[in-house]
Amino acid sequence: MPSHVVIGGGITGLAACWYLAKAGHRPLLIEKEKRLGGVIRTDEVEGCLVEGGPDSFLASKPAAMELIRELGLEADVIGSNDHQRVTFIVKNGRLVPMPDGLAMMVPTQIMPMLKSPLFSWGTKVRMGLEYFRRPVENPPERSVAQLVREHYGQEAVDYLAEPLLAGVYGGDPEEMSADAVLAMFVAMEKKYGSLTKGTLAMRAQRTSTGPLFRTLKGGMEQLTQTITCQLAGKMDRCQDEAVAIRKSTFGFEVQLKRERIYAENVFVCCPATAAGGLLRPMDDRLGELLSGIRYNSSVTLALGYAEADVEGKIKGFGFLVPKVERKRLAACTFVKTKFDHRVPPAKALLRCFLGGAAIDVPEEELIRDVLAELRDLLGLTVTPMFTRLTRWRGAMAQYGLGHKQRVAEIRERTQLHPGLYLAGNAYEGIGIPDCIRGAKDAVARPAG
Repeated sequence: MPSHVVIGGGITGLAACWYLAKAGHRPLLIEKEKRLGGVIRTDEVEGCLVEGGPDSFLASKPAAMELIRELGLEADVIGSNDHQRVTFIVKNGRLVPMPDGLAMMVPTQIMPMLKSPLFSWGTKVRMGLEYFRRPVENPPERSVAQLVREHYGQEAVDYLAEPLLAGVYGGDPEEMSADAVLAMFVAMEKKYGSLTKGTLAMRAQRTSTGPLFRTLKGGMEQLTQTITCQLAGKMDRCQDEAVAIRKSTFGFEVQLKRERIYAENVFVCCPATAAGGLLRPMDDRLGELLSGIRYNSSVTLALGYAEADVEGKIKGFGFLVPKVERKRLAACTFVKTKFDHRVPPAKALLRCFLGGAAIDVPEEELIRDVLAELRDLLGLTVTPMFTRLTRWRGAMAQYGLGHKQRVAEIRERTQLHPGLYLAGNAYEGIGIPDCIRGAKDAVARPAG
């Protein structure tokens, strides 16, 4: 009987197995798919590294780099080319550069904002006056849109908050909880009143500098493949689907489609919706709470070109399309500008984000619509050398209003079942470092 069972073979489950093995255990990993890594997927197409999922991780969150060092991959880490980091926003059908001095959606420099055509003069005046807001001791929970609107107005919601967060969370800022998604800004509001003043104060205290994003030369799948290789002989693997978890005299009974497994400790690292179904037979309330966390889908379309065909048409990191301007495209990354080692000489790679609404749209229709938009926005009329479409159904957890309270109750109920642990992108962060940190914390957490 295995002492430690891990359900879910994405980055969270693999990280849990890694830390369990480091602690001297031999975990059993249960994953229904043959391939491990979840939404982290890198394909090589005509010499280009095409990411099907996340292409990088935030350098400011340490958990990913800590694991990368343990794996001996530090020499393969590359940073984003921040000296070329210009991002454009589509407004009235044309690309407008985001003004310098923006930290997420917070303006910190006066002149770039005054000169920018992205905002009306009314919004610019409001952004300037925001600096004089007084601290708010106990603000009520609000949506991200409400928080940004209170500080900077509706234009800032439409042309900053929505397009910036759509690429990360794939959701609607009117429905996202500011407490869960922008906790740092809520804390600034309590201390400083002004988000601009708080951001400037944080910048003054910052000591480290470096790239905003980091990735691996071989693509993000290099991370999951290396974990899998280095766990050979240190973990066991069962390719099957878990359908239910129940208490047993041995600790837990994990019902699979083909067999039953008994274990003292179970680490549930799959999406919360699946976790909810697994745990309902044991704890109906816990299953209900988990099943209530919504997920959105993700669709990306990679387009490969001869570099000569796009010369002069693309610059910076790419562009974002606000919902108020959106047709099919939500964003587009110019991969060669953002990262070295991803695209060979004489080629260019565009990575287009289409949002969850495109999950069931036929591929030919998506390609046609995207090429039409690129023609209008960039003047790009040539046919791409290759295309690669990736769909992930229900992959992006949505932190709606009440999310922090929901997660707190989930954690409380989990403690009623010693030996049960939950980790993944549904709880305290959706990025790769968040998932790794959550797995490490779960392994370190004492039973009960």
